[in-house]
Amino acid sequence: MIIKRGIPEVFRGAVSDEIDTAKNFFVEMEKRFVKSDKAETSSLLQNLISMKYQGKGNIREHILMMSNIASKLKGLKLELSDDLLIHLILLSLPLQFSQFKVTYNCQKKKWTLNELISLCVQEEDKLKQDRTESVHFTSISKDKGKRKRIEEPKNKVVAKGPEQKKQTKDNNCFFCKSPGHVKKDCAKYHAWRVKKGLPELPKA
Repeated sequence: MIIKRGIPEVFRGAVSDEIDTAKNFFVEMEKRFVKSDKAETSSLLQNLISMKYQGKGNIREHILMMSNIASKLKGLKLELSDDLLIHLILLSLPLQFSQFKVTYNCQKKKWTLNELISLCVQEEDKLKQDRTESVHFTSISKDKGKRKRIEEPKNKVVAKGPEQKKQTKDNNCFFCKSPGHVKKDCAKYHAWRVKKGLPELPKA
């Protein structure tokens, strides 16, 4: 019995002259589907193991995507335990969830998938809030630093009041402009008076 006539296009590559009965045809089809299932199983398992959550998007969707792949593997007769799936999900989370992973490992109770999703969503919201507060605090600190640098020169100017300026001026010699003595005690001034034939100043 030759069954080439009326065979769907997808199956024609499997039909040869050696397959002359319906039984042999279905045996050949089963072999091909087994090969296909193995390849699909390998691909899905590799995707599941290599999946990483980058912290962008929605962590709930990330976990459900991994759960969906596990369901497909189950349909291909490769069933993963809930505990293994939970560990794979935790391994896919980024470094920011390190404390969260430690919390899970320290607990005796095992989480269900729904519990894991709920707790991961809470943890992600907490991390986002912490990042927002950290950015806000850094911004305020930088702003205060700028104000301090701007105000410092003003404080230095204010420190020099009228009395300090007057005292500095009084300590300078009016004749030679040198600090530390006044005009009447200036040696250069006395020498100048002698040169000009002026009378010597009385000593104090």
